[in-house]
Amino acid sequence: MLLIYFLLFLAFHVLEAHAATCNFFSDGCWVFDSSYPLYDSSACPFIQREFDCQRNGRPDQKYLSYRWQPQGCRLARFDGGDFLQKFGGKSIMIVGDSLSRDLYQSILCLLHSSVPGIKYNRTRVGSISTVTFLDFGVKVKYDLNPFLVDLIATENGTLLILDSVAEKANLWRQNDVLIFNTYQWWYYRGAKQPWQFVKVGDKISKDIDRNIALKRALGTWGQWVDSDMDPAKTRVFFQLVSPSHYDGRDWNQPEARNCADQTEPVLGSVYPGGLPPARGLQKEALSLIKKPVTLLDITHLSQFRKDGHPSIYGQDGRSGMDCLHWCVGGVPDIWNEILYNLLFIP
Repeated sequence: MLLIYFLLFLAFHVLEAHAATCNFFSDGCWVFDSSYPLYDSSACPFIQREFDCQRNGRPDQKYLSYRWQPQGCRLARFDGGDFLQKFGGKSIMIVGDSLSRDLYQSILCLLHSSVPGIKYNRTRVGSISTVTFLDFGVKVKYDLNPFLVDLIATENGTLLILDSVAEKANLWRQNDVLIFNTYQWWYYRGAKQPWQFVKVGDKISKDIDRNIALKRALGTWGQWVDSDMDPAKTRVFFQLVSPSHYDGRDWNQPEARNCADQTEPVLGSVYPGGLPPARGLQKEALSLIKKPVTLLDITHLSQFRKDGHPSIYGQDGRSGMDCLHWCVGGVPDIWNEILYNLLFIP
């Protein structure tokens, strides 16, 4: 009997050690779990129309019931009540592009659904949206800021300044948790490109190699983290590349031109298409930062989720084929589940 107790004790502590050292991001697979989704999206008042796939007529729901299973441990289920209690009186700000908006709306739904009749208010000042959960004093903020560096209007056109984050830095540093993202907008051209000129040092030009620009901007942002952030007061996260699914060859389905009609993840733990080069560029630039920045390395695990995009259900089918953003609820809920584990689970 003593031997049995000893073996059970040993097994428990081995599992505990696995959980403490588990890599939530690189090794794992998606498993169907009928206890998911974590909330009813039809009851969430925060989902923007183009991400509300169920409201827009998506007929299948299986994509809502997959959870990410890391190898060697299991993520604690997102507990919104626990989050609100532990985070009482504090603020979290999510800064980036529309993929950050996916993350923002997801966490609002997760928190809103956790306490029946929860009271909240919404405000917006400039590019910053804030939802405050009144009984807990918890503020969740979103700053639409696709480049992280300054983008300013001049009399000659919009200027992207790769060496300055000064315009928004004062607003960022006032929060207890910051989650940053920048990637997609660096590669827009033509009508979608939001700037006419780019400034590096004293030089102004009409264009620049986009990888060089992204790396320079991340360097500027990293210098701001090192000079202005106090790790004892603010925890900083950076969300790496969110993958798109516009080419079925990436998941060994060459007949699929995009994510339309995809209802299941790629099975297994190896994604055929490999990782996007920009992720490596981001990690290289971020490795130079001296102060702590936790990476939300969601690229690999999200690559398997070809089924998680709005596709034609991005706004009653009027927004074309969207294989870039994500349905809410869906994949961004798991990003936030990982965030919850990183913030609150020892």
